[in-house]
Amino acid sequence: MAKLYFYYAAMNAGKSTTLLQADFNYRERGMETMLWTAALDERQGAGRIGSRIGLAAEAHRFEASTPLYERIADEQRRRPLGCLLVDEAQFLSPRQVRDLAEVADRLKIPVLCYGLRTDFQGELFPGSAALLAIADKLIELKAVCECGAKATMNLRVDAEGRAVAQGAQTEIGGNDRYVALCRRHFNDRLRAAATAA
Repeated sequence: MAKLYFYYAAMNAGKSTTLLQADFNYRERGMETMLWTAALDERQGAGRIGSRIGLAAEAHRFEASTPLYERIADEQRRRPLGCLLVDEAQFLSPRQVRDLAEVADRLKIPVLCYGLRTDFQGELFPGSAALLAIADKLIELKAVCECGAKATMNLRVDAEGRAVAQGAQTEIGGNDRYVALCRRHFNDRLRAAATAA
């Protein structure tokens, strides 16, 4: 039975690297894959999944209105899909997460989603909340805080490295905008920023 998986972590845990490795493993065994990534994330170029260690692959792009089930079912009619891999899964809509569950259940294609659990304010992304609610398997990938503890939070920082406590939930960025921290250091940095203001 195919399953819906959610691999989640803070920034810099190697989510995209793990996705690209899974893609390679399927293809190496002669299985077809289909990769997806959020259209709004163009850090690696439009329609590309890339990792900080230099791995990259072309991917289909989704927006909140993309009918994933229909697009994947159409592709499945053209070629047998062994696996579906989704990067930046936090940007999926709840409807799209249900579509992906249907892909696993009705089309019998394993669906591996990779993304952030929470935003820079410690709040769940809508796509992540839906995945945490209905995924068959939840797998936490580990990131490391500056203190050596497990990093679970994503601190947004400004150009000077100061914590940012307000703003839009979605702001694309990498190491220049976000720091993965344990909850204690995340809260310490937010308190320090509030005191300095």
